Amino acid sequence: MKKWLLLLLGTLVWPLGTATAQGMEPDWPEVQKLLENRCVICHGAALASQGLRLDSRERLLAGSSNGPVVIAGSPDESELLRRIRGESLPRMPLTGPPYLSDAETALILGWIRSLAPDAASVSRDPDPATPEPEAQALEDPGLFSRVAAVLVPRCATCHSPNGRMGPAPEGFVATSHASLLDARERAWIVPGDPRASELVRRIRGQSLPRMPFDGPPYLSAADIELIEEWIAAGAPNDQGQPAPLPVGARVRLGGTLSGHWQLDGLPLKVAAGTRIRENLRVGQRVEVRGWVESDGTIGVERIRAR
Repeated sequence: MKKWLLLLLGTLVWPLGTATAQGMEPDWPEVQKLLENRCVICHGAALASQGLRLDSRERLLAGSSNGPVVIAGSPDESELLRRIRGESLPRMPLTGPPYLSDAETALILGWIRSLAPDAASVSRDPDPATPEPEAQALEDPGLFSRVAAVLVPRCATCHSPNGRMGPAPEGFVATSHASLLDARERAWIVPGDPRASELVRRIRGQSLPRMPFDGPPYLSAADIELIEEWIAAGAPNDQGQPAPLPVGARVRLGGTLSGHWQLDGLPLKVAAGTRIRENLRVGQRVEVRGWVESDGTIGVERIRAR
């Protein structure tokens, strides 16, 4: 009887052990999807925070500039899990709260526990003779990651679906490339033109209230220039693909009239149907509401003093 029971247990355990030994952890696809949704915005390119990239299993196991973040078979000793639980600070993801749910945390715990002891034996540095394909193809593949490293700690704490202030203020979500470029309610970013982008005007204080809302201190001049550089380059994602122009999207821009229908140097397309509320003058602070034309210019629906 005892011998039969041991044989039965061996039969049940063998397939899982084999899958793990061959690098086919059954939970990894779910873990990968979770990391992509919550972590890769800061940890997804060559210039990721602390050198920690979470956009592949190999890069996760390679760890950060401070060392491994996953100890195979030992979830409680793994910095990745400690940051997720808040046992090490800052708690991750930085876009929380909400942080990962108990079920999501248990998923990562179970995956780390299932890893074989030699799972993390990966080199941190790729062979310099064989650079990654994206590094060969792109002039600056890490541009968006550098932008995200500025925006997420300062903006996403409020501008996330369930941030400090509840739903994202004004519907603007700053947790991913897709959400930053979402123009369904209105365009905060006009790829190719920082001056027409409300995001830039908010962080410069041209549109009010100035952002981040917890400033001062506000973003540094270098951080603002980085964001402007990214938008001027077409607001590309981490694969270097520029964002499409949101033709027809609504815009709301604050600033100062600097010339004949110019907003801080940004030309405005004023037509016979444009509503002009007051006798406006150069040097006056105004608010412009309109839309993005097919050539990227701003068609004006209304201008009023602010």
